[in-house]
Amino acid sequence: MAARVEDDVLLRTARLVVGVSVRAADQIGEASLVQLRALTVISDAGEANLVQLAEGMGVTVSTTSRLVDRLIAAGLVDRRPSEVTRREVSISLTDTGRAVLQRYDDLRVQALRVRLDQLGPEQRAAAVAALADLVTTAPEAEAATLPG
Repeated sequence: MAARVEDDVLLRTARLVVGVSVRAADQIGEASLVQLRALTVISDAGEANLVQLAEGMGVTVSTTSRLVDRLIAAGLVDRRPSEVTRREVSISLTDTGRAVLQRYDDLRVQALRVRLDQLGPEQRAAAVAALADLVTTAPEAEAATLPG
């Protein structure tokens, strides 16, 4: 029975976080949820090649290549030859891409803070501590594929 309750809480939490992300992406309006996820992966890496971005997003390189083309057209990322090898390209955020990602992150944090603010101080501290523990348990590869 306890596992069912935990599963229900985990599912509702996942739905809450995804819902917050979708609503924030809608409010931004400048980039799709998938594009925002790509910006997040690139931002976390500093810069990335197509393979790194594809792995970080859990998609194929061909899908990533088309996505990067759209991000370049939108002025959100730059693509240039890699300094390491001529066969690769390096993808990095533009100032516009960083600004869009910052607005997206701000909206998501703001929406989650509304929920946290409904808790008492002790519950809030416990929730934040538990979430901090939870996010540090995810292996790097798994954490990289989590939504935006």
